[in-house]
Amino acid sequence: MKQPLVSIIIPGYNVENYVSECFESLCKQTYANLELIFIDDGSKDRSLEILREYELRDNRVRVYSQKNAGACVARNYAISLATGELILPVDSDNKITSTFISRAVAVMLSDEEIKVVAPRAEYFGDKSGEWKLPPFSLNLLARKNIMDTCAMFRKSDWERVGGYCGEIKTREDWAFWIAMLKDGGKVVRLPEI
Repeated sequence: MKQPLVSIIIPGYNVENYVSECFESLCKQTYANLELIFIDDGSKDRSLEILREYELRDNRVRVYSQKNAGACVARNYAISLATGELILPVDSDNKITSTFISRAVAVMLSDEEIKVVAPRAEYFGDKSGEWKLPPFSLNLLARKNIMDTCAMFRKSDWERVGGYCGEIKTREDWAFWIAMLKDGGKVVRLPEI
């Protein structure tokens, strides 16, 4: 059975100090059918130059640039360019384990009612330890954001809800998750960090 294409979308603004770590983790995935779409959101540092180097080294990587408009606009732009059935937003300061995408795809394909597959997460850098999020509940999601941006979903669901709201500048993923899940659907959080 052919595995679906997963489009990893990465927005970034002035991320030269850590985007290489992010890309290295993404390029080491055990899941092979990937494309990586980076949107440089008008960076003023060497971010775009670093990303162009990855684009030259790996034919799965595509890099685009836009005038600074924020993470939501950059994510929407990236997803509009994506050809994958499944979307995985990754912030440019994230790293993911090499097996996350393989495991997430298997879960997504196991049940059409699953709308989101999320990982557990831990901090690194200035802060350490697990980022403890409560179990998913639609009622709790209505009161506070209990999901990370880095979670897999179907492109068709992004299209159905009209994407991320471009006017929201913080906690922008919260409104997206509410729009996607308000009419139902399952959320699975994988047990691994």
